[in-house]
Amino acid sequence: MKIKYNILKSLILFSFFSFLVEEALAQQDPQYTQYMYNTMSVNAAYAGTGGVFTATGLYRTQWVGIDGAPKTLTFGVESQVGNRVGLGLNIIKDELGPSDEVYFDGNFSYTIPVGLETNLSFGIKAGIRYLDVDFSKGTAKQQTDPNLVNINSKLLPSIGGGLYYHHNTKWYIGLSVPNIINSEHYDEFIQSVAQERLHVFLIGGYVFDLSKTIKFKPAFLGKGVSGAPISVDLSANFLFNEKLTLGLAYRFNGSVSGLAAFQISPELQIGYAYDYATTPINQYTSGSHEIMLRFNILQPGKIKSPRFF
Repeated sequence: MKIKYNILKSLILFSFFSFLVEEALAQQDPQYTQYMYNTMSVNAAYAGTGGVFTATGLYRTQWVGIDGAPKTLTFGVESQVGNRVGLGLNIIKDELGPSDEVYFDGNFSYTIPVGLETNLSFGIKAGIRYLDVDFSKGTAKQQTDPNLVNINSKLLPSIGGGLYYHHNTKWYIGLSVPNIINSEHYDEFIQSVAQERLHVFLIGGYVFDLSKTIKFKPAFLGKGVSGAPISVDLSANFLFNEKLTLGLAYRFNGSVSGLAAFQISPELQIGYAYDYATTPINQYTSGSHEIMLRFNILQPGKIKSPRFF
């Protein structure tokens, strides 16, 4: 019990000091409202921890009605290999203004049992990113600025890591840094190419059994970016009869969201999220939308009900 407490305390303290960063202007990585179904994209240590082969696809269109607003397509596959190893692959295509980025990341995790039903997973992520910036597709100011130079399919490396401490069915907490390499990135605030900043993610959740047919899972995602304000997402989802999930989410200084998911079969789940902006940008957009599909290949004895995390 003391070991588990020390591990949890270390994770929280490290994340707290990592998030003490300067105030700043804009965030850089893609963001998701259904982050609870897309954990491997921010934490490599999650790969394979569900014990089944999983394929997840997610499409997000943000701030509908605004030209150049973000559009993100994510596809990930992951599986347990042997008793302790997990492998995964993430592909992300992110469009924002004149920029188009494609991420290819391989994920490796190694899990160590630290209790009867608790495990600590270590993860490594490595990959490449293609960056295209065509300022002729940008704003009128960008199109006429002689100091802005296009970037054509520039290849950039990335490497990161994470920790994921979890109970088999009840709770989880994870800390990760998806990329420790400084490289170029399109910055939507300055509307130009700048150095990508270090991102630190803290994610967690707990599953409460309210009755035989209802489960409740509050969850959070915190993101600290060097030189940027902390971003915090809170969510609360209810699972009914292991079929229907309904929930609400709140992103501080960002949006409020409604979430829904349906377990079509033991193997297939579909989800949807709608964001309503709580900032002045809501005068110009009808909101943001996310659609998610998740497919599991079940293995006998691994899971008895749909995954809630």
